[in-house]
Amino acid sequence: MKYIRLLCTLLFGVVVLLFFGLAYPHHLHHQEQYQLFLFDSAYVWDVVKLPGGIADLLGRFCTQFFLYAWVGAAIIAVLLSAIQLLAVSSCSPKRGGQGSFGAIEWGLSFVPSFLLWLFLLDENALLGGVWVVLLMLLAAWAFHRLPRGWIRRMLLIAAVPVLYWMVGPVCVVFFLLMAIGTDGRNGDIAWCGGALVLLGGMVFLQQNIIPVAASKLWFGVHYHRFPTEVPVLLWVAVLSIIVLAICARVAHRWAVASRHKATAPSVVFQTVVFALVAVGMGSLVWQNSNFKAEKVMRYDFMARFQQWNRILDAINTEKPNNQIGVTVQNLALGMHGMLADRLFNYNQNGLLGLLPDVGTDAISPLPTAEAFYQLGMVTVAQRTVFEAQEAILDFQKSARCYQRLAQTNLILGSYEVARKYLTALQKTLFYRDWANKTLPLLGDEAAIARHPEYGRLRQYLYQEDFYFGDHVTAEMLERLYHSNTDNRLAYQYLLAYYLLTGDIENYNQFISAKKKD
Repeated sequence: MKYIRLLCTLLFGVVVLLFFGLAYPHHLHHQEQYQLFLFDSAYVWDVVKLPGGIADLLGRFCTQFFLYAWVGAAIIAVLLSAIQLLAVSSCSPKRGGQGSFGAIEWGLSFVPSFLLWLFLLDENALLGGVWVVLLMLLAAWAFHRLPRGWIRRMLLIAAVPVLYWMVGPVCVVFFLLMAIGTDGRNGDIAWCGGALVLLGGMVFLQQNIIPVAASKLWFGVHYHRFPTEVPVLLWVAVLSIIVLAICARVAHRWAVASRHKATAPSVVFQTVVFALVAVGMGSLVWQNSNFKAEKVMRYDFMARFQQWNRILDAINTEKPNNQIGVTVQNLALGMHGMLADRLFNYNQNGLLGLLPDVGTDAISPLPTAEAFYQLGMVTVAQRTVFEAQEAILDFQKSARCYQRLAQTNLILGSYEVARKYLTALQKTLFYRDWANKTLPLLGDEAAIARHPEYGRLRQYLYQEDFYFGDHVTAEMLERLYHSNTDNRLAYQYLLAYYLLTGDIENYNQFISAKKKD
């Protein structure tokens, strides 16, 4: 029986792995690009000094691996599977763990993990929220194995500030689990109640000390990217653990009271229970998955890594109909020299699909900034990327933005500013090698001129200053093209601009002038 249950847990982990690896990989890439995990003591202290900081640090550490979707999917699968196993062990009315769980309670032990899976479908849900549940259950598992007595009671009180620092307000579930596991011992219940009162008083006092909104101290600082968002699904997941513990306790007492009538549930019955829970929760996961956003993130990811051939394959399979997808589509067509000829073979969104107005969020400006960068409008790309980074809602920095800001400053000759970004990237895991290779280019004009990307984009720069408005105009593209007539992408975009605005007269004049040249 034990091995059947472990096999079901393994099957659950495999399903989670396949879901995030095949159906939701670009949500993982999206998470990775909006943080900058640094192996630096100052950075670590800034994270861990707030309530729940340990879980947040672990979440950020794992999120950096989301650059590789299958690694990120494996991390999530392991975390959710571990939470299911710990839910069984921590909520068991006996120290025997899985063996003391009935079939129904064992099936319900998957519910917290399924709810956390639902929580992670939100691209703004942080992995630290999963870590707080795991750490809290680990603490409950450890305390259940301590011998009852004064040492356990004193450790329970000492756990109040420690757990609040590690996991934040979710630690309240730990003390509720301790109270449920007291077997009616009034003394132990009183100590658990005292720990909860101490926790509430500590949070109340911190409201005037820690520079964080009071609501965040009560509902969690690091659980969600939106500062004002209460992560309801996360709280439902942790509270479901309490329900599971109560169900397990009631079922155990009923089984003890009627043990002469009780029979062990069959393997078939337990399998049916697991299947019913899996189908019910699996359908909820699928229905609440944002596959539309996944497609948008896919185009953004391909543009980030300049996968122009892959973009063409994607748009030929299914034509994008959203602004980001159309922007990336047109950029890929331009990079292949096909934009003017095949513009109307695909969905267009007017000028908003060519070079959209830059929004005030952290998501939509980045594909536009990629188009600006490839065109040679490096200063505009730099401003767009910087503003996108500053719009990240939880005030983190972005590894993707740092990399692009280092590149733009290098091209523009602002070497000390580029050095600042590269020095920070040297403290990362996956951008360190790139930063080390790029640093020697600073100040080396000959090496930059030879570089296939930086040398080319430096030649494309505007040669004279002029007023640049918030909306891209034909005059801006004309100036860009005439600054360097080898700029084929600017030529493609200018023709597309004329076609999208219906300016056939200027289109014909420009084509005629080009033929004469």
